[in-house]
Amino acid sequence: MTRAPLLPKGLLAALCALAGMGPAAMAGELILRGERVQGGLIVGEAPAGTVLRLDGKTLPVTPEGKFVFGFDRDRKEPALLEATFADGTAAREEIAVAARDYDIQHVNGVARKYVSPPPETLARIRADAVKKRKARVEDSPLDYFAGDFIWPVTGPISGVYGSQRFYNGEPRRPHYGLDIAAGEGALVRAPQAGTVRLAEPDMYFEGGLIFIDHGHSLISVLMHLSSVDVKAGMEVKQGDVVGKVGATGRVTGPHLDWRMYWRDAHVDPQLLLGPQPEE
Repeated sequence: MTRAPLLPKGLLAALCALAGMGPAAMAGELILRGERVQGGLIVGEAPAGTVLRLDGKTLPVTPEGKFVFGFDRDRKEPALLEATFADGTAAREEIAVAARDYDIQHVNGVARKYVSPPPETLARIRADAVKKRKARVEDSPLDYFAGDFIWPVTGPISGVYGSQRFYNGEPRRPHYGLDIAAGEGALVRAPQAGTVRLAEPDMYFEGGLIFIDHGHSLISVLMHLSSVDVKAGMEVKQGDVVGKVGATGRVTGPHLDWRMYWRDAHVDPQLLLGPQPEE
């Protein structure tokens, strides 16, 4: 027996309401919420005992049935989600990933050493890369990824996810974060609870840098901080102060660059947020 395709959250919720049941009562189906676009993050809920695979790789599920996955900036092909339920039946769905139009952004006034690093800095850059790679803990059992996210700081948006960047007129990698131009010293708060995996005050490109693990490979990256007020291994709650806005690393002025990883995919944090709160 092969089950029907997985149902979108809205349709599933409507069917549940008509039947007088909550979503958990719909055994054998999955709830998926999130934007199916490049840079999108999908958070789901599965019945107990479900085994999931995404693009042929195991997708961990919490004991409560929660799971998460995301799409990289340039993903073009559909994602294949396969579910095997506790009774042995199965479902599969090809999830189309909609393309996005990305801005072109010119950033001028960047110190030359950050655009084309001199040879004497390469050893430091490689050492920084090792630290960041080791901090990318995969599939930790935390389940904070399933909650709502808040703005870590407020201010004008000076850079958006996916922009093709030119530094001093030279093309470089796309920008994978959300830039919030808060003032120097503004408090930066944890956008969601998690475990601090990296807390470094002086990385070459990022300056003050924090990684917060929200569980199942979803990690927030907070960059260019003037002050790093947490240490690796600390548990933080949503809204806890973790640092202060700065102008450290490769920047032209004070701001927070907030990025998010899911496994090797760069996802767009702005898709997880509502409007900025009023001061």
